[in-house]
Formats: sequence, C-alpha cells, structure tokens
Amino acid sequence: MKLPVSVIILTYNEEENIGICLKSIADWAEEVVIVDSFSTDRTITIAKQYNAVICQHEFKSQAQQFNWSLDNLNIKGQWVIRLDADERMTDGLWEEISHRLKTVKADTNGFILNRRLHFLGRWIKHGGCYPIRLLRMFRRGTARSEDKIMDEHLVLLEGKAEKLVNDFIHENRKSIYWWTGKHNDYSSREAEEIAGTAGKLEMRPDLFGGQAASKRWVKKNLYVKSPLFGRALGYFVYRYFIRLGFLDGRPGLIFHFLQALWYRFLVDAKIYERNTAGNKPGQLS
Repeated sequence: MKLPVSVIILTYNEEENIGICLKSIADWAEEVVIVDSFSTDRTITIAKQYNAVICQHEFKSQAQQFNWSLDNLNIKGQWVIRLDADERMTDGLWEEISHRLKTVKADTNGFILNRRLHFLGRWIKHGGCYPIRLLRMFRRGTARSEDKIMDEHLVLLEGKAEKLVNDFIHENRKSIYWWTGKHNDYSSREAEEIAGTAGKLEMRPDLFGGQAASKRWVKKNLYVKSPLFGRALGYFVYRYFIRLGFLDGRPGLIFHFLQALWYRFLVDAKIYERNTAGNKPGQLS
C-alpha cells in the first residue's frame, strides 16, 4: 500500500534526470505532481510513463512556482514532499518515512531530510557538503516556500519539524557546461538578493537554530559584511582545506573550486559591477 504522500517536482528540460527521480518514487507515493515550465525535450513524455499528474505553468522563480502549485492544484496527499528533478529518494528513506508516519505526533507538521550530493559520479562527503539538512516534507497546508528569488527554503507556518536519518540523493547528470551556465544565472539572482531584495516570507537567521537557519545567519552577519572577492577566496580555503574538501578527489576539487570560489567570485563581480556602474535590478549580465 502506498503512503499518503504527494511529491511535487518542478521541471524544465529534465530528460536526463526525471526518469531516475520518478523511478525512486513510483512504488511509494500515492501521487506524483509534475509542474513543468513548457519543456521542449522528452521530460513530459517520460513523466507520462510513470502516471504522474502533469500541469504546465509559466516559470518566474522556484519559490513562486512551488507556492502556485500549493495554491492552485488539488494536492491529494496528507503529506507533501518537495523534490527536484535531479534528486531521488532512497528505499531506506521511504521505509523510515513509512515507519514514522505510523506514530507521528499531532503537532509534528514537517520532517527534515538529509541531502547527499553526488558530483561527476562521486559522493561529495566533505567541505561542509554532507549532510545538508532541509525541510522537504510537510503536512499539507502547513508550509510554504520563502518569498525569495534565490536560495529559498520551505518554512513551516505552524507546528514543529522532526529529523529523519536516511538520505535522499542530489545528482545532476547534465554537463559542466550546463552547470556553469545555471550558476551564471544564479549569480545574478544572488547579487540582487544581497543588494537587499527581501521577500515577504523569509526564514529567520538564527545562529543556534537548525542548519539552514544558522547558515543563513553566518551568511548575513559575517560573509556578506566581509570584503568583496577576498571572501570568496576565504570561503574556498575554508571548504577545501579546513573542512577537508580535498578528500573528495578530483570531482571534489572541481566542485569545491567552482561552487565555493568561482561562483562566489562571480557574485561579487556582479555586485561590483552594480556598485560602480550604477546598474539597476535586472541589468546584471
């Protein structure tokens, strides 16, 4: 018997990833909902093979798309899981969820899941990349996405969240060419976020809160207030040497360099461009 869970997946041209994602869900969740941004590849064709509920809606941001899904679709499951197309559940996690739902307390409205990152075929265990603890499962009607254009998280509106032990896996099978292009776009959005584009619903930074809240506090109170460019280098040194990212081999070198140094440097370059050229929001290249 399937679990009373609806899995919502936002997609756009995800034919390399969506099949593996859906295969990890098919035997466990009572409903799979694909909210697609008018893909031009085989994403929809593959989703139909797994009997997913499919709708298409214009994409503005991850947060707006997910909240639109909650507000406008007839989600059936008592519980909702937010999953990306390049993520997949593990049987161990499903079995743990099945067990926990049998004894869940009335005031527990969410579960925090552990994300395991794979990059170029390797599990990235170091550099602060494992585990990444995220609120990804909640009782229907009790959570929404932060109103942010970048680095958005789910936020519980009421009740408490409990932690699960088993992992779900993030592994994108697209090329590094695609990865750098995506992060170029991300860097523009993050530069705008740092410039002060605050959303209406936003997680409160808390050094002594959960992992996501404490990271948000460090970023807001320490990283953003550090000197441009130097902070990107310092962050890479912290991740690669102090947090032992070098133990992740060549895939780890590539990932930590691109994600902790190149990407952060690019964000700073766009902030510098904005500050020196007087660019307005939306003009970042």
